[in-house]
Amino acid sequence: MVAVRIAAALAAAVLFAAPLRADPVPDVADWAAVEAAARGQSVDWYAWGGESHINDYIAWVGEAVAERYGVTLRQVKLADTAEAVSRVRAAAVAGQADGGAVDLIWINGENFVAMKENGLLLGGAWAEKLPNWQLVDLERYGAAVQTDFGVPVEGTEAPWGRAQLVFMFDGARTDPPHSLDELVAFAKANPGRFTYPQPPDFLGTGFLKQLLIETVPDKSVLYAPAGPDAADLVRAHLIPLLRRLHPHLWRSGEVFPQGVADLRRLFADGEILLALTHNPSDAAAAIKDGLLPDTVAVAAFATGTIGNVHFVAIPHDAGDKAGALVVANFLLSPEAQARKADPQIWGDPAVIDVDKLEPGEAAAFPAAVRVDAPTLPEPHASWTDVIERVWDETFLQ
Repeated sequence: MVAVRIAAALAAAVLFAAPLRADPVPDVADWAAVEAAARGQSVDWYAWGGESHINDYIAWVGEAVAERYGVTLRQVKLADTAEAVSRVRAAAVAGQADGGAVDLIWINGENFVAMKENGLLLGGAWAEKLPNWQLVDLERYGAAVQTDFGVPVEGTEAPWGRAQLVFMFDGARTDPPHSLDELVAFAKANPGRFTYPQPPDFLGTGFLKQLLIETVPDKSVLYAPAGPDAADLVRAHLIPLLRRLHPHLWRSGEVFPQGVADLRRLFADGEILLALTHNPSDAAAAIKDGLLPDTVAVAAFATGTIGNVHFVAIPHDAGDKAGALVVANFLLSPEAQARKADPQIWGDPAVIDVDKLEPGEAAAFPAAVRVDAPTLPEPHASWTDVIERVWDETFLQ
């Protein structure tokens, strides 16, 4: 919830900040000039650092952009993206217009909305002017690429991967649920063998959003900004379901894992039989690393589960804008997308259209991990705070 509450602080702080006069957006149309300006720059990429294989991938990106473009990439590992947002906000409050410490942020959802609404992102629709933007698969993922949790992106962030909520399960031990009713029945039949991370962990909150979508009669209300009756709607539809479910969860729903790492450990140790993940390739990657048996696979509700695109954004005051643009463009390159999609490396699904590539480039992409369920759009970002606040009031007070 910290990540969401920051929006209110941003609004108040920026209102009283000195006028910002950031340097103009580099002319992305003159890409040769952007690359020339980027050479010698050091890009500080603030990115979640909770998975070693993701950190390894980012390190590889750093090696590639250093060798090809003379850009030094440094990952600033975060436990919560709100940390980066807070740093940019503090600089804005001080009236800083350029030379900021944060050059690039791995971002989406409420953190993006907070920065966009308060003018803290680089403008000029730069993302849609990148040379590799032409490869983005707008036919399949256009809505998810051009809106972020219901808010228009308008070229202020560049996509680089996709996510969909699924369950990991061991087929040698259990059959997975394919609907909400089956999940509730599974929990009752296997007491203590399922759980979810405690909100505001992004995976835990994502699971709560999925349950709310399943239980609200008029789902369209979730795709508009949360109104004054939003908390009452969550209390009326989500909380009764959770009260039915929690007594059958791990530790009777009185204690929850504190993040993805805790959840993975419980699953790998056999304490739970289902583990939520936002990456359908997580099972294959864990099998490759010897962390899970080769009988582990993923499944989803047959009617669909929520998914989204994750992005990189450049703050308005970034000190090395040209270098950040070069990194963002490289992340959309066929080479970078293919490597990221490989379950042996990361397994994060691509956002580019492989059919647009040359045969040799397309051949580098691994066979996709298929999820036989539709991807449902995320509710509007404003619902995140409401869901987390009501959950806290109900289960932590």
